[in-house]
Amino acid sequence: MHFRNHRRHEHGESHPEGERHERHMRGFGLHGRHMHGRHRTGRPERVFDQGDLRYVILKLLSEKPSHGYELIKEIEDRLGGAYSPSPGVVYPTLTLLEEMGYAQVAQSDGPKKAYAITPEGLAVLEANKASVEAILQRMSAIAERRGGGLAPQIVRALENLNVALRLRMERGKLTDQQIADVAAALDAAAATVERD
Repeated sequence: MHFRNHRRHEHGESHPEGERHERHMRGFGLHGRHMHGRHRTGRPERVFDQGDLRYVILKLLSEKPSHGYELIKEIEDRLGGAYSPSPGVVYPTLTLLEEMGYAQVAQSDGPKKAYAITPEGLAVLEANKASVEAILQRMSAIAERRGGGLAPQIVRALENLNVALRLRMERGKLTDQQIADVAAALDAAAATVERD
């Protein structure tokens, strides 16, 4: 079972199945190493083949409704931080899945939309279960090969620390007490890391 689209042709006639599929694949950059995103390793590794990202997003939505940002982070985590798809790929894919009837907006908070999978989307996952499992296994393999690096959660925590320190320094000079408090917090964090 392939992804189907229920849009009509410009002249009012339905596209054949294959043409519909190809028309929607064009322009989304879903061709592995050509996808827009950030590779965290020296040499880019093919992450997703054509259409894979749509299956991954549907699978994640089947687990829980999510915003685009949450999906980006979840994919990054499942790849061990080796790759992070860009918003320019994820958000159009969500819109496409919604147009195809496989996802729907579960709740909206201003510009932020949380998407949930539809019964039609669940049927697509079930019909393509073997392909979806193969994609997830490939993602796990990529994460394992990256296993020697820092976990993405730790990388983000370090980045948050750097940003917090920079923003605080931009607000003005620290007092002696503030310097002591920051140093104590950092020393405590270092002690926790060493102990674990």
